[in-house]
Amino acid sequence: MISCHTAEDPIKKVAIFGGTHGNELTGVFLVKHWLENGTEIQRTGLEVKPFITNPRAVKECTRYIDCDLNRVFGPENLGKKMSEDLPYEVRRAQEINHLFGPKDSEDSYDIIFDLHNTTSNMGCTLILEDSRNDFLIQMFHYIKTSLAPLPCYVYLIEHPSLRYATTRSIAKYPVGIEVGPQPQGVLRADILDQMRNMIKHALDFIHNFNEGKEFPPCAIEVYKIMEKVDYPRNESGEIAALIHPKLQMGKITALSLGVPDSSSTCPSPGPRIFVEERDRA
Repeated sequence: MISCHTAEDPIKKVAIFGGTHGNELTGVFLVKHWLENGTEIQRTGLEVKPFITNPRAVKECTRYIDCDLNRVFGPENLGKKMSEDLPYEVRRAQEINHLFGPKDSEDSYDIIFDLHNTTSNMGCTLILEDSRNDFLIQMFHYIKTSLAPLPCYVYLIEHPSLRYATTRSIAKYPVGIEVGPQPQGVLRADILDQMRNMIKHALDFIHNFNEGKEFPPCAIEVYKIMEKVDYPRNESGEIAALIHPKLQMGKITALSLGVPDSSSTCPSPGPRIFVEERDRA
């Protein structure tokens, strides 16, 4: 039997993380703005905390200092004894776990939105880490519908080594947000506006959920990496080919992921998410 993951209690604590990667500036800008004036992210009965996750990397405008903060939230790193000898990001992960966790406990934050930019042409993308999480599927459907006609994609990551090591994995409901394309270390007004609207609609959904609004059954398209294909390379390891213009920025195909109606118990174990990505070199 496939278990259903749904939110039964009201959402009370939400965090918005920016600067997990210090050179992805949209989230950094928005979080700093909301720290100064958070009126637009406040909702009745909901605690919303904006937070800069990797301040040293942000200050130096680099992805990280010692190691990738978005890969160190596993039990091995979180359980290490605090020491100045630890990599900076491991120490920072322990601090974040203390502030927003502890991870896998009842005291952890309900939702963490982790804001990222990408140089890839992914547009507005939501990252889902559990294909059976009905609450997040409903939230993502709401965000996608609210953003229309602007496309919003859902990228499924269920690989354990990544799913349980991300910065947002502290929360009961982790949500990654990627918006691009945007070069590292710069800001684009259109990208910033898109990310800002994604957060607005997400918080509106949470508010409606807390108010007891019922959401009808829905289905969303999701995308999942099936294979990574490297460029052809010469004996020195240098790239020896380019993507053909007919394949560059090519479309990807998706199947649907659905939330059953209230008369159902769980989704059937049939083809929930099997996707093919063509243009991934």
